[in-house]
Amino acid sequence: MSKIIEQVDLESRQANPQARYRAGDTVRVHVRITEGTKERIQVFEGLVIATRDRGVRSSITVRKVSHGIGVERIFPIYAGSIAKIEWKRRSRIRRSKLYYIRELRGKKARLAEVRSAAAPVAETFPPAEA
Repeated sequence: MSKIIEQVDLESRQANPQARYRAGDTVRVHVRITEGTKERIQVFEGLVIATRDRGVRSSITVRKVSHGIGVERIFPIYAGSIAKIEWKRRSRIRRSKLYYIRELRGKKARLAEVRSAAAPVAETFPPAEA
């Protein structure tokens, strides 16, 4: 990647620091929805089944079951449409991608909670070089 793109990427992430979420985390994503001239916040709560770490282009895939139907959404972490992301809990997992959860139903789809887990903190960056 060119130095200019890396610099813009770093500046964007410094301006809007986000925590590092992992697969197995349960999160509440607050999304800004614009309908005509009105704007509202819609909350999507679910399990992070995949993460994509690409700097300012990073995203998380969140899955929830709504009325018996599995719903997945991919959220770009640094997008302006994301008002905030709340971390709820962390589960004990041994994989980086939890795509197998799609096939499981009922109690088999549950993951063991890590009780001593601390909430993820926002990234910190070294001072910019002049």
